This record gives sequence, C-alpha cells and structure tokens, in this order.
Amino acid sequence: MRPILESESAFGAKAGAAEAMTTSERDAGNPAMSRGSDQGGAAPTGRAPAGPTAPPGSPQANRIPAAQSGIPSASAPARPALTVPRTVWPGAAARSHAATAGVAGQKRAAATPPRPGARVALGDYSPVQVLGSTAVLGVFALALVGIVVLLARFVLAIGPGREFLAAFPGEYPLPASAPVGLPAWLNWSHFLNSFFLLLIIRTGWQVRREKRPAAFWSPRSNKKRRISLALWFHQALDILWIANGVVFVVLLFVTGQWMRIVPTSWDVFPNALSAALQYASLDWPTENGWVNYNSLQQLSYFAITFVAAPLAIVSGVRLSGVWPKNAEKLNRLYPVEWARKVHFPTMLFFVAFIIVHVALVLATGALRNLNHMYAARGSVDPEAFTSDPTGLLIFAASLVVMAAAWVAARPAVLVPIARLFGEVKQR
Repeated sequence: MRPILESESAFGAKAGAAEAMTTSERDAGNPAMSRGSDQGGAAPTGRAPAGPTAPPGSPQANRIPAAQSGIPSASAPARPALTVPRTVWPGAAARSHAATAGVAGQKRAAATPPRPGARVALGDYSPVQVLGSTAVLGVFALALVGIVVLLARFVLAIGPGREFLAAFPGEYPLPASAPVGLPAWLNWSHFLNSFFLLLIIRTGWQVRREKRPAAFWSPRSNKKRRISLALWFHQALDILWIANGVVFVVLLFVTGQWMRIVPTSWDVFPNALSAALQYASLDWPTENGWVNYNSLQQLSYFAITFVAAPLAIVSGVRLSGVWPKNAEKLNRLYPVEWARKVHFPTMLFFVAFIIVHVALVLATGALRNLNHMYAARGSVDPEAFTSDPTGLLIFAASLVVMAAAWVAARPAVLVPIARLFGEVKQR
C-alpha cells in the first residue's frame, strides 16, 4: 500500500511542476492574457489564445489550470497594472455606488409612465397635474351643461315642444282622497333618515378603505367572530335606519301620504319628461310641494324609498354577519359577489340623490321648502312662508347635530358604546 501512495505523490508533484511551467510559458508569450487573467477577466479578443495542450486522457488534461482555479502560481511573473476602467468598487465605495444607482433607478421609475391597465392612484400625480386635470374637466363639464341648456331651450321653443309642455305641464292631479300638507311625523322621519344615511355612507366608505382597524368587536355569544369597530357601527346604523324606514312606510300607507310619492297614473312619465326639460332649460317648473310634487320628484322619491332602500338592505344583509355562512344552497342562489356589485353602486346613487335633492331644495325657494320639510308649515298658496325663517333655523340646527355626530364617530366615543353590546379589543 505504501509504494502505491508514494508513486501517486511523486506523479502529482511532477504533474504540478509541468503545469506551472506550461502556464509560465503561455503567460510569457501573451502579455495581454496575463493582464486579463490577473483581474479575472478574458483576453481582449474574447477567446483564450491557443497554447500547448496535453493529450486527451492524460493527468495534465484533467487538471484545472492555476490561472482558472484562482490559485496564484508561485512561478508566475508579476502582472502590469490594469489598463481598462474599473467596473467593481470594493468596500464602502461599492455601497455608495449602489446607493447612487438605486436613487437614479427610482428617478427613472418615477419618470416612467404606468403600464396600460395598471391601477393608478391619485397620489401618483403631482399637484400641478391634479389641478390641471380638474380645470380641464371643469371646463368640459361647463361646456356640456351649456349644450344641454341650449338644446332644452330649443326643444321647448319650437311648436311641438310648446304643445308637449301645454299637454303635460310637469305634474298631474292627485286622487281626491290624497292628503294636503306634510305632518310632523314625516318631518322627524325625514331628519332621522338624513342623519342615519349620512353616517352610514361615512362608515361604509371607511370600511371599504380601512386596512388596519383601530379596534375589533365580537359578540359575547361568539367571541371567535370578530369584525372591525367601523363595520360594527355601520351595521348598527343600518338597523336604526331600517327601523326608521319601516315606521315611515307604515305611517305612509296608514295616513294616505303614499299617494304623494307613489304614481297613480301613467301620465307620470310624460310629465316627468316635461319637468326634466324645464329643469334643463333653467326655466324651472312652478311647484308647491305642500300640495303636490311634480312628476320627476315623485318618481325620484318612489325610487329612493321603494327601490334603492330595499336594494341597499338586501345586499347589506348578504354582506353582514347575519347571513348564514353554512347555507350552501342559499349561498349559491345569492352569491356574495352579486351583493358587492349592488351595494356600492346603490350607495353612489344615494350620494347623487342627496346632492341633487339638496341643491334643488335650496334653489327653488329655500325658505318655503325648508318650512315644508322641517317645520310642517305650508299653504296652498305657493307664495306663503317664503319669508319665514323657522324651517331654515331648524335645518341649521339639524346640520349642527349631523356635524357633531360626524366628528364624534371615532373609537374614543364608539368603544364604550360598543362594549355595551359585546367585547371590544383595541390595538
């Protein structure tokens, strides 16, 4: 065994000496190769020069040259300095260069426009871009409004338009049994509906945008079920809003007030078109809501009471914890995706209705309309109560209450209330 090991050691020593001599000769014959191998790079020509090669299968052919293995050879001569620009900065310089390159990359990324189809947030635009876009959209909206007004005036000025307006002035007579005036319970219901709806929209938007809730609520009977405090408040407001709506609808049909907002004749549709044309022409229809709404108002109030509100309730129940989670057949019949696609657009409809409703109330005789809606004061004479500030003062007080509730709807106030109905855990 010992003679075999000694022969292998001797053979390895001879092979190493031959390899070192071969490398030395090759480097001496090609200075460029020496410079490239000293820095770990390649020859300028892109390929290694041909040199002495060992026969295939020999021990020299199976060994890795010292220059390629990274092990310096003791017999290799000193290399001259590198003559090409450095591309690697060791130590602290490498970190500085990387940081500079990172900042430059961020600037290039900021200057690069987003890919088609990528979601873009408002924060991705500069203030100048936002103001410019708003100004352009504002000018476009004004131009569009001007075109609509001119078209409406043109339609009502020609012969067929005048005949249509004479046949359908914008409202039709109510049944003889319809009540006149607005009772006090309707005023209170109107205020509570506005109050709850405002906070429902606020909390609904908060739930949609909130990523890290400040607190969570769990019922005492099932502490494993946990929802955010904002969602709990949203659903609590929903219950109060629904209760107020049920009382409103019941009293509506008991007192006969339903005839004021539920169409009782097919004439409601041409009269609604006539009212829309009059609004669009800025020559608004003469109305007295104490006696009768115009047909466009009637259809709007009917839609908000008997279409939008039920859709909001049905879709909201499907998204809430009241819905049974394990009812597979029921969940297949009414998928949660359908509820999401209905609930949010319904909220947008409520927002649009509120904006248009408040604008027209203030623009078509604010004092008279506010007396009808908040003070239960009115007359068959449309000129009455046009200078009485009672309704305006009550309306202003209601706005103060709504603003206070908006500000108070925060965890510091909601947590003690929520703890009356369940367990609350704060972050």
